[in-house]
Amino acid sequence: MTETPDYEADFEIDLGRLESSADDVELNLDFADDLDTPADDDILLPGLVDESEPEPEPEPELGADEAAVLAELRETLRSQVGDWYVIHTYSGMENRVKQNLDNRVKTLGMEDYIYEAVVPTEEVTETRNGTKKSVTRTVLPGYVLVRMELTDASWAAVRHTPSVTGFVAHASSPVPLSLDEVEKMLAPAALAKAAAAATGSKPRSRKIEIADFSVGDSVMVVQGPFAGVHATITEINPNSQRLKALVEILGRETPVDLTFGQIQKV
Repeated sequence: MTETPDYEADFEIDLGRLESSADDVELNLDFADDLDTPADDDILLPGLVDESEPEPEPEPELGADEAAVLAELRETLRSQVGDWYVIHTYSGMENRVKQNLDNRVKTLGMEDYIYEAVVPTEEVTETRNGTKKSVTRTVLPGYVLVRMELTDASWAAVRHTPSVTGFVAHASSPVPLSLDEVEKMLAPAALAKAAAAATGSKPRSRKIEIADFSVGDSVMVVQGPFAGVHATITEINPNSQRLKALVEILGRETPVDLTFGQIQKV
């Protein structure tokens, strides 16, 4: 039985909160996007604002092929040796950390303790300048998964990899993920790979993201009754290609419903 390593006590990550400090990292597995709702005293102008809240689109049902892919992934995870841990990295350095760690494993001869490093990804449809395109993006920006046997030497090899800021841990002790959590993070990439390999299969519906605008952006309305008025974006609905923004009407800010084609960045 492997003795639990005595790790450095000056790096703790509390899984209960998310702060900007590197000493406190939360692993958030909920990928849903939350949209702010208007205040109770907002004025909604009939004909200009859609007063009904758009219902979120349901998750697409899994086909037989997709269910088989996930079943195979689940079986593979169960048969693998080692536990899955999460390491925190500098933003945008996920792939570089994986490459650095792979090289260190070979250089230090740690193949029997550190088995693989994975950057979870997913395929999304991005709208930029009115054009949609498929892009691959990281599921957990700033995080990398590592399957390993935890010992003093393996912990040090991972922890001291360039651009790694620490393990996701509790009371300075790295916390392994459950297989359900690992499956949830690796499933998007597995489904995308299977869809790409299957000739003639219907691709799974992808998330839609808007690259041109973000909540809080100041924009100029260029079409419609509010043309020439500045507005501030408060909500974005990528699926319907619409948004809500605050414009000043009669001396107060009022939410209006707009399409992407009606606005331009200031």
